Amino acid sequence: MSSIDLLAKLNQDYKKLSKGQKKIATYILENYDKAAFVTASKMGHAVGVSESTVVRFAYSLGFNGYPEMQRALQELIRNRLTTAQRIQLTSEIESNDILKSVLKADINNLRSTMESIDYNAFSLAAEAILNAEHVYIIGLRSSYPLSLFFSYYLSNIIENVKTVSVEMREVDEQLFNIGENDLCIGISFIRYSKRTAEGMMYAKSKGAHLVAITDSRSSPIAEISDCSLVAKCDMVSFPDSLVAPLSLINALIAAVGMRKKEMISNRFEQLEGIWGIKQVYMTPGAAADIQK
Repeated sequence: MSSIDLLAKLNQDYKKLSKGQKKIATYILENYDKAAFVTASKMGHAVGVSESTVVRFAYSLGFNGYPEMQRALQELIRNRLTTAQRIQLTSEIESNDILKSVLKADINNLRSTMESIDYNAFSLAAEAILNAEHVYIIGLRSSYPLSLFFSYYLSNIIENVKTVSVEMREVDEQLFNIGENDLCIGISFIRYSKRTAEGMMYAKSKGAHLVAITDSRSSPIAEISDCSLVAKCDMVSFPDSLVAPLSLINALIAAVGMRKKEMISNRFEQLEGIWGIKQVYMTPGAAADIQK
């Protein structure tokens, strides 16, 4: 059941609910932003019913337990709330719980991504990278660090990797030379960047192949792409969790690297020599040498 279906069902079936269930339904309808992050015990305490009543209520709605109902509510929030509203939500989480809450959410996002990933699509994406003459990577706003990370490591494996940004020129200008033998990888998560979607559409109009790294098969860039990789990024606070998308990108880099193992080995042997001469990296305890 989707988050929108949940609210619609609560409104539709409200009169049929028991007294205790009505209390829970009213709380969710009026405070879905808070309900998405409280435990079943805390929700029960807030409305004056037992924890088990809240859990049974989730099952009665067709969910496989209370956590699944929470995820539906969190999806609703991610679609509707502004960043300012998300920050306000964070204040509802006790300060001594925030670290554990965020880490647990990241773990759950990784687990959910691993269980639901389309392995065939993953293989197709890796092949598309290997077969492309040029690879353009576009991820704007909060997705920009992911695009930089992806580009940095991928450019050590294959040539002609280009990062699209908004710092210097319009997105379409940076994609101007893209063609039928090229690949455009878009990275975008809810609230989806319009410029990323427009850039992908432009690349598609030029005949390029498209791969989407996103959080839903119904996201704007997934709908227009040849291949979509979905990574969960459910949030606890105002920033989206990008742990699972980063892990997915890591896996793509590793998959491409496995096919270019000998070349990469030779390349990094040469680079290590350069890094040694330039003293690019420091060893533990070397900070004292800088201060001299």
